[in-house]
Amino acid sequence: MRFVTKGGLILAIVLILPAIGWSQVDNLGNIDTIYADLAKINDLNWTITVNYTNDEEIEGLSVPLKMTAGLNRILADSAIYTGGRVEHFTYRGFRADTAIQCITLGMVANLGPTNNYLARGSGRLVTIFVSSVENKPIEKLVVDTTTTEPNNSLLIIPNRLQYGEKVDTIPQSRRKDMEIIPAFVVRYSE
Repeated sequence: MRFVTKGGLILAIVLILPAIGWSQVDNLGNIDTIYADLAKINDLNWTITVNYTNDEEIEGLSVPLKMTAGLNRILADSAIYTGGRVEHFTYRGFRADTAIQCITLGMVANLGPTNNYLARGSGRLVTIFVSSVENKPIEKLVVDTTTTEPNNSLLIIPNRLQYGEKVDTIPQSRRKDMEIIPAFVVRYSE
């Protein structure tokens, strides 16, 4: 009986440790959250509105999403950053891959001599429009975070200047301390 109890405990620890390692990380404050708000426009079209809540200044975001609508093939047509919190960013990327039903969003505050950043707060980053490829009704859209090629995962990069770091002086050993892995929440609109 003791052997079974010890074996069960060891098995539980082995199964739980990876989950703890993959959990949300924010070494710089409270856990940030990315929300994917899904709304049906009509039978063939939906929107995914990506909202973000943060408690530190941000200079980069990577948001890869996997979409599915059952057996119905879908396409992310376009993304609108206008009016969103990252509208002033230097780079706002959108790459849809219909073959694997994924979207990769990339947002970079500065690619040159600018001082852009995403201020602390909460609100919409981007709205993505999704439609049916074969003109079949989309009964339910399902979205989750994923990793897309070459190695885009859900990741936030804070503005290092708010922590007293000079530009380009963060040691390689501290880079992981400056990454934020936010919580990811999907919400449906009625």
